[in-house]
Amino acid sequence: LDMDERRLALADRIELVFGPLVDVKEFPENVDVTLVEGAVSTDADLRKIRQVRERTRLLVSFGDCAVTGNVPALRNLLAPGAAFDVYETPPTEVVPEFLRVRPVHEIVPVDFYLPGCPPPADLIHDTLVALVEGRRPELGAPRFGN
Repeated sequence: LDMDERRLALADRIELVFGPLVDVKEFPENVDVTLVEGAVSTDADLRKIRQVRERTRLLVSFGDCAVTGNVPALRNLLAPGAAFDVYETPPTEVVPEFLRVRPVHEIVPVDFYLPGCPPPADLIHDTLVALVEGRRPELGAPRFGN
């Protein structure tokens, strides 16, 4: 995400306790800051985001899918199951029940929003630095082309 060596400086100041590259099955308790990416679209997502909110002090909606639903929310325009009608071969596995795709803030309270696909590197960096230092990030309204 164009954060280059700034990632290394941040890595010395944070402890990563959960994520796709951390071998932890259960979301830990008493987390200071959680960055959540992706829209809420299945029962499993719904359960997980509620647990995350319950166990974290500050929740950050990270990226357009978490902030607005973005491309995954286009599924909301189709009738339930319509996408499967296109294929002649039925799924070989149990398909999770899909819900109406929703941004994170429609399910749980969100403390900060980092829009973008992906969010701009400076916005990510400045927000994380502020949070690590115990300050409230200065999040303005980014404009297209700026």
